[in-house]
Amino acid sequence: MTDSNALDPEDRKIVTLARSARARNGVPEGAAVRDETGRTYVAGTVSLDSLELSALRTAVAMAVASGAKSLEAAAVVTEAEGASAEDRAAVRDLGGPQTPVLVAGPDGTVRATVTAG
Repeated sequence: MTDSNALDPEDRKIVTLARSARARNGVPEGAAVRDETGRTYVAGTVSLDSLELSALRTAVAMAVASGAKSLEAAAVVTEAEGASAEDRAAVRDLGGPQTPVLVAGPDGTVRATVTAG
């Protein structure tokens, strides 16, 4: 477990944004990513009859659609123990294998930091 207070302020910000997206939308997961210019993209789980996307893959898609060329970091707030292989692959596709993915519980406590690779 990582002390959330010890996080870089920019990393703490994306965890907070991810947590608020999850709570505000009443979805299983919230996520946020930060691009190479410092812009953030926030999303929740998408669950439609015709489209299922995790919060993290949705946030990555929003970054790509907005013109991001790379990612500095990603965060997901979830009850799951970690980020799925598919989520890490989406982050890796845009950010590279060393991009950190912060995995936090619903209370915002960061449980793990993994790389996208």
